[in-house]
Amino acid sequence: MEGFLQRCSAALKGSSEGSSGIHIVLGNEACDLDSMVSSLAFAYFLSTASGSSCKTVVPVLNIPRAEFPLRLDNVFLLKESGVPSEALVFRDEVDLAGLHRAKRLVLSLVDHNVLPSADIDLEEAVVEVIDHHHLERTPSTSCSVTMETVGSCATLVTEYIHHKAPEVLDRQVAQLLYGAIVLDCVNMAPEAGKVTPKDSLLACLLESRFPDLPPRGALFQSLQSAKFDISGLSTEQILLKDMKAVSEGDLRLAVSAVYMTLDMFLQRKSLQRELCEFCHKHRFGAVVAMTISFNERSEPHRQLAVYSSSTLYREEVSQALEKARNPSLCISPMSSPFNDIKSYLQGNALASRKKVLPILKDFLKEWDKKQVHCGETEDFEELDNHFDPTGSPGIDRDSRPHCFSASRHHRRRLLGAEDSGMEEDFQVPATPMNSLVEGCPLDAGLPQISSEAILEKFSCMVGEAGGNKDVSWPGDQ
Repeated sequence: MEGFLQRCSAALKGSSEGSSGIHIVLGNEACDLDSMVSSLAFAYFLSTASGSSCKTVVPVLNIPRAEFPLRLDNVFLLKESGVPSEALVFRDEVDLAGLHRAKRLVLSLVDHNVLPSADIDLEEAVVEVIDHHHLERTPSTSCSVTMETVGSCATLVTEYIHHKAPEVLDRQVAQLLYGAIVLDCVNMAPEAGKVTPKDSLLACLLESRFPDLPPRGALFQSLQSAKFDISGLSTEQILLKDMKAVSEGDLRLAVSAVYMTLDMFLQRKSLQRELCEFCHKHRFGAVVAMTISFNERSEPHRQLAVYSSSTLYREEVSQALEKARNPSLCISPMSSPFNDIKSYLQGNALASRKKVLPILKDFLKEWDKKQVHCGETEDFEELDNHFDPTGSPGIDRDSRPHCFSASRHHRRRLLGAEDSGMEEDFQVPATPMNSLVEGCPLDAGLPQISSEAILEKFSCMVGEAGGNKDVSWPGDQ
């Protein structure tokens, strides 16, 4: 595996001068252990067994290199398996769009079956998919799809290699695949609701072929401990550690698996400020934090938090989760110490993020259908008063993070103005000028008042002191 990865890096460094095709095996944007191992093992199979028409096959981890150290379970398994992380190739180290424009890109997807909107131009390069999530992909003769809702994508990759070229399954590759299956299926415990008969079958196959694999229980405990280790991480790092982004139109949601109880998460120092900074930095309208913990019987305990500085975003996302029926999350409200965070106990503890994501994607599709494209370029309005200055010692006003809420046409849409024929009459309450970003659509809707008019108004008010005569501002009529 190490020699293979070194050849991949060397091939990419010289790719700018070449003309031959490059076959990229791309995992999902969370780059969890299952995604990483699936991309490494499948790329290794394609290269070793001549399973690709391209001379060069490269597994690409779909995150920036700088984020990889946050995934301690990935780091641990690579080290235990003798695979140097320095030899890996990350998304910020390869120009997929450039390769595609040069008509040199061939793409396989593992652990996801559709590209995110930011990569939609690469779609015609996709030739194969191996995934265990809900199938969203439109069938095509140009793309082979292996899809089954098992506990781990590594299970399907193991089966694929075993059937096509079993000799590729050496001890090192087997340990990578085995670790991913055991962790994703929660030590194969039925109580966790993840493992399927096929997962168990393929795990046993690896154990029988390689009896010197680490003991299942010990390997799981080590990986689980590494995965849940968030010591020293900031809120941003906790959210990025295992995050998937979903979007439609101009609304982006972050959906993060958070490895602690919700109470612990909500007690983090400066949580509101850090959530606001996170959304602003990464341009998310809302964050859905899915906390998870396990009891001694490996039964999951799940809770949910929905954060947004926009009341409308927060309420709409929360309602989509509350009303979900396929599956029902059975969520019940919990008390929250913050007005901009809604907290829930998730009664259906078997509904993992894999099952919540389709709910949010359906919500976003419905959201996008309601949009009115009125030519407004700003999707957010700055809420400069989101923080109490007295409650943020040491933070200069100009250096404070800027928080955002839905723009005027989003508020109008969500309140049903266009559906009820009220769009022309709907008036957004005036926002203080010091909370408007430059070019905010609300700015055009406010009366333009000259300094002379202000002085005239003030003079009239002084002259009428003691009386009840009304004086109108320009634009009041």
